[in-house]
Amino acid sequence: MTSKTIISTENAPAAIGPYSQATQFGDLLFTSGQIPLEPKSMEIVAGGITEQTEQVMQNLLAVLKEAGASTDTVIKTTCFIKNMNDFVAFNEVYAKYFTGQAPSRSCVEVARLPKDVLVEVEAIAYVTK
Repeated sequence: MTSKTIISTENAPAAIGPYSQATQFGDLLFTSGQIPLEPKSMEIVAGGITEQTEQVMQNLLAVLKEAGASTDTVIKTTCFIKNMNDFVAFNEVYAKYFTGQAPSRSCVEVARLPKDVLVEVEAIAYVTK
Protein backbone atom coordinates (compact mmCIF):
# COMPACT_ATOMS: atom_id res chain seq x y z
CA MET A 1 0.00 0.00 0.00
CA THR A 2 1.28 3.46 -0.87
CA SER A 3 1.35 6.04 1.87
CA LYS A 4 0.98 9.79 1.94
CA THR A 5 4.09 11.93 2.54
CA ILE A 6 4.00 15.59 3.52
CA ILE A 7 6.52 17.78 1.67
CA SER A 8 7.93 20.88 3.35
CA THR A 9 10.80 23.24 2.55
CA GLU A 10 12.10 26.47 4.07
CA ASN A 11 12.72 27.69 0.48
CA ALA A 12 8.99 28.32 -0.01
CA PRO A 13 6.56 30.19 2.24
CA ALA A 14 5.37 28.30 5.28
CA ALA A 15 1.72 27.31 5.27
CA ILE A 16 -0.51 30.08 6.64
CA GLY A 17 -3.31 27.71 7.53
CA PRO A 18 -4.09 24.05 8.17
CA TYR A 19 -2.49 22.66 5.01
CA SER A 20 0.86 21.38 3.72
CA GLN A 21 3.07 22.89 1.02
CA ALA A 22 2.60 19.63 -0.89
CA THR A 23 1.48 16.05 -0.45
CA GLN A 24 3.07 13.11 -2.22
CA PHE A 25 1.17 9.89 -2.80
CA GLY A 26 3.23 7.27 -4.60
CA ASP A 27 4.86 8.99 -7.56
CA LEU A 28 2.31 11.81 -7.65
CA LEU A 29 2.84 15.20 -6.03
CA PHE A 30 0.02 17.64 -5.31
CA THR A 31 1.17 21.13 -4.37
CA SER A 32 -0.86 23.65 -2.48
CA GLY A 33 -1.40 26.95 -4.22
CA GLN A 34 1.67 29.14 -4.06
CA ILE A 35 1.22 32.86 -3.58
CA PRO A 36 3.85 35.62 -3.95
CA LEU A 37 5.22 35.57 -0.43
CA GLU A 38 8.97 35.86 0.05
CA PRO A 39 9.83 32.71 2.04
CA LYS A 40 12.05 34.29 4.70
CA SER A 41 10.04 37.43 5.49
CA MET A 42 6.59 36.01 4.59
CA GLU A 43 5.84 39.39 3.02
CA ILE A 44 4.16 39.89 -0.36
CA VAL A 45 6.73 40.87 -2.97
CA ALA A 46 6.54 44.44 -4.20
CA GLY A 47 5.29 45.13 -7.69
CA GLY A 48 2.50 44.00 -9.95
CA ILE A 49 1.50 40.83 -11.73
CA THR A 50 4.94 40.26 -13.30
CA GLU A 51 6.84 40.40 -10.00
CA GLN A 52 4.18 38.43 -8.17
CA THR A 53 4.08 35.70 -10.81
CA GLU A 54 7.88 35.42 -10.72
CA GLN A 55 7.80 34.88 -6.93
CA VAL A 56 4.93 32.38 -7.22
CA MET A 57 6.90 30.35 -9.76
CA GLN A 58 10.05 30.45 -7.61
CA ASN A 59 8.02 29.21 -4.65
CA LEU A 60 6.47 26.45 -6.75
CA LEU A 61 9.89 25.39 -8.01
CA ALA A 62 11.21 25.15 -4.43
CA VAL A 63 8.37 22.82 -3.43
CA LEU A 64 8.78 20.70 -6.56
CA LYS A 65 12.54 20.43 -5.99
CA GLU A 66 12.11 19.39 -2.36
CA ALA A 67 9.94 16.49 -3.51
CA GLY A 68 12.23 15.40 -6.36
CA ALA A 69 10.10 16.88 -9.12
CA SER A 70 10.60 19.79 -11.53
CA THR A 71 8.73 21.84 -14.09
CA ASP A 72 9.55 19.05 -16.56
CA THR A 73 7.51 16.59 -14.48
CA VAL A 74 4.48 18.84 -13.91
CA ILE A 75 1.38 17.24 -15.39
CA LYS A 76 -1.22 19.93 -14.63
CA THR A 77 -1.37 23.43 -13.16
CA THR A 78 -4.28 25.46 -11.96
CA CYS A 79 -3.70 29.21 -12.08
CA PHE A 80 -5.81 31.79 -10.32
CA ILE A 81 -5.49 35.46 -11.26
CA LYS A 82 -7.33 38.40 -9.77
CA ASN A 83 -7.76 40.18 -13.10
CA MET A 84 -7.97 38.49 -16.49
CA ASN A 85 -6.54 41.69 -17.98
CA ASP A 86 -3.23 40.51 -16.44
CA PHE A 87 -3.34 37.24 -18.39
CA VAL A 88 -0.75 38.24 -21.03
CA ALA A 89 1.76 39.49 -18.43
CA PHE A 90 1.14 36.41 -16.28
CA ASN A 91 1.62 34.13 -19.27
CA GLU A 92 4.95 35.75 -20.22
CA VAL A 93 6.45 34.86 -16.84
CA TYR A 94 4.75 31.44 -16.63
CA ALA A 95 6.07 30.47 -20.09
CA LYS A 96 9.68 31.00 -18.95
CA TYR A 97 9.29 28.09 -16.54
CA PHE A 98 7.66 25.65 -18.95
CA THR A 99 9.94 25.81 -21.98
CA GLY A 100 9.59 22.20 -23.11
CA GLN A 101 6.35 20.30 -23.13
CA ALA A 102 3.96 22.53 -21.21
CA PRO A 103 1.60 20.83 -18.77
CA SER A 104 -2.17 20.92 -19.01
CA ARG A 105 -3.49 24.07 -17.39
CA SER A 106 -6.58 25.85 -16.21
CA CYS A 107 -6.47 29.59 -15.61
CA VAL A 108 -9.37 31.39 -13.99
CA GLU A 109 -10.12 34.86 -12.74
CA VAL A 110 -11.17 34.94 -9.10
CA ALA A 111 -12.70 37.64 -6.93
CA ARG A 112 -10.11 37.43 -4.17
CA LEU A 113 -7.00 35.47 -3.20
CA PRO A 114 -5.29 35.03 0.20
CA LYS A 115 -3.67 38.25 1.42
CA ASP A 116 -5.24 40.02 -1.59
CA VAL A 117 -2.43 38.88 -3.91
CA LEU A 118 -2.80 38.99 -7.69
CA VAL A 119 -1.93 35.37 -8.52
CA GLU A 120 -1.79 31.83 -7.14
CA VAL A 121 -0.58 28.64 -8.86
CA GLU A 122 -0.89 24.99 -7.83
CA ALA A 123 0.48 21.93 -9.59
CA ILE A 124 0.26 18.19 -9.93
CA ALA A 125 3.56 16.52 -10.85
CA TYR A 126 5.20 13.15 -10.82
CA VAL A 127 8.25 12.51 -8.67
CA THR A 128 11.35 11.07 -10.27
CA LYS A 129 13.53 10.35 -7.22
